[in-house]
Amino acid sequence: MEVVPTEALSGEDGALDRVLTVPNVISFARILLLVLFCWLLFGADRRIPATIVLMVIGVTDFLDGFLARRFHQVSTLGKVLDPLADRLVLVTGVLAITIFGAVPGWLAGVVLGRELVVSVAVLVLAALKARRIDVLWVGKAGTFGMLCCFPLFLLGDGHATWSRYLTDITWVAVVPALILSFLAAAAYLPLARRALDERGPGHTRHEPVTS
Repeated sequence: MEVVPTEALSGEDGALDRVLTVPNVISFARILLLVLFCWLLFGADRRIPATIVLMVIGVTDFLDGFLARRFHQVSTLGKVLDPLADRLVLVTGVLAITIFGAVPGWLAGVVLGRELVVSVAVLVLAALKARRIDVLWVGKAGTFGMLCCFPLFLLGDGHATWSRYLTDITWVAVVPALILSFLAAAAYLPLARRALDERGPGHTRHEPVTS
């Protein structure tokens, strides 16, 4: 059995307390770019530049988490900030694009309803001190699909022929993204029940799943 030195453990704990890391800076930048996106869309009436900004925010969904793991910059703040940025990007993007009129209200209702249910479940698990549930790839894939599809809906909100084709293609793509999102929500149910069953004095509290 390998014995981990106390110095190594304390160093690891100290690393988790870091705030100024590259992944955390990226997460903060993604949140700040949302302000620029909303201003371009509603303040400056620049639909295409706004779409480009939202696409940049969306495609960097995996970047902060990947860099944190790849370069050993995982931090306690990052575990909260990364999923928080994902939720803010998705909710803000869906609301803004719906208000703009590029997607129907029922689609926004389905997406935001699912996010509301997940957010409430996260709060409940945290309040009950359940252990952390690891994010499933199907959930990340569904979120990434949404972050790609909604900017494409906005880009295709025009009268040109290519706009109509792009919108049709995006409707085809958004269906599997929705399916993956709801499959992930269903898959978390037994995991959440197991996490609740495992509570006890011998279990350490961790952050609940947020995606």
